[in-house]
Amino acid sequence: MSFPIGYFKLHKDVSMNFQLNRWFSWVGEQEMLTEMGTAATIIKDYNDWKREFLALAELSLQKNHFKRSAYYYRCAEFFMKADDPDRAIARQKFLTLMSKIYDQDQFEKYQIPYQLGERSVSLPAYLFETKEPPKNTILFFGGFDSYIEELFPAFLLLQSSGFKIIAFEGPGQGAVLENKVSMTPDWEQPVKAVLDYFELNDVTAIGLSLGGCLVIRAAAKEKRINRVVAFDILTDFYTVNLRQVKPIVRRILTLLIRARQKAIVNALISRVQRKSPVSEWGIQLGMRVTGTSTPYEFIRRLQDFETKTVSHLVTQDVLLLAGSEDHYVPTEQFYDQITLLKNVRSVTARLFTQFENASNHCQAGNYELAFRTIMMWMDDLNARDKSGEKYDKK
Repeated sequence: MSFPIGYFKLHKDVSMNFQLNRWFSWVGEQEMLTEMGTAATIIKDYNDWKREFLALAELSLQKNHFKRSAYYYRCAEFFMKADDPDRAIARQKFLTLMSKIYDQDQFEKYQIPYQLGERSVSLPAYLFETKEPPKNTILFFGGFDSYIEELFPAFLLLQSSGFKIIAFEGPGQGAVLENKVSMTPDWEQPVKAVLDYFELNDVTAIGLSLGGCLVIRAAAKEKRINRVVAFDILTDFYTVNLRQVKPIVRRILTLLIRARQKAIVNALISRVQRKSPVSEWGIQLGMRVTGTSTPYEFIRRLQDFETKTVSHLVTQDVLLLAGSEDHYVPTEQFYDQITLLKNVRSVTARLFTQFENASNHCQAGNYELAFRTIMMWMDDLNARDKSGEKYDKK
């Protein structure tokens, strides 16, 4: 299992360009890169995006290029609005193709019971076993907009390298969100449900994207997590989101939110949305994921997704990853997270650069380097622990 190397300038819009590189990096077929580049030349807005990538998905399907078709459907669906009737269709086609592409003997799927007050729901999980005793057991989850199935190539790389993986979707993600279960900052709760179900007491937890925040929050309270990987770091989701608007708007919004001026905040954000399609899309997605009904409520909810108040409770070995040119997460959060981890057993921090084609969010452009870095870190800790090196296990 290998991944392509290269972060390509396919579209002038930074957000669209990232998504194109994101999906290509999971597939790596040169013809796909050519097709995406051609489509990008005629994409001006999200309607164009949807049309072009649905067309490419259908064309690839006709040619039996199933993996390419799957990621084209995921790509097309990504910028669709929540109430778009084509959204669920594209999602289902993506899931169907992914189950067709990958050998079911490589993994097992489970539904983990999860209690929400008086409501019983389930969390989908995939178990990737190893033939030999595994080096470590990895608990893997995504972030704000990921589907666990899109990460299958990563899990197969980890599996082939001797690691056992349990990958799951929690509240606000994938199939759980489809079941109208909103995201929670109390991520130790879904983690506990998964660990209880599989009777696990020692795992390496890896959180992708917003998962880099969630994994720190989970590890602070769930000590069956023995090692922690923030892939990438994210200390303050509120700041990340407000980074997408102009500084003057950001300052005004912050003051109004502190003053709890709900009506003014909603009016101001509505004005921003009319001028910025990416803001309109992001706010609508955010309200859907967090289960909030107004922009004001959504932005207030974002403030709960932070690591400052819990990082001092993290006592495990921690690996922090970040891209030096991440257009979502400001680089200062990388240094903030290092400083906040005052009581960890060890902390390793890795900043990826443009030279490595890994400087953007979650190392799109060089996924393999990121995963090799994670595996080398785990191997080093295994060697340390096997040697009997002494340390205080808090």
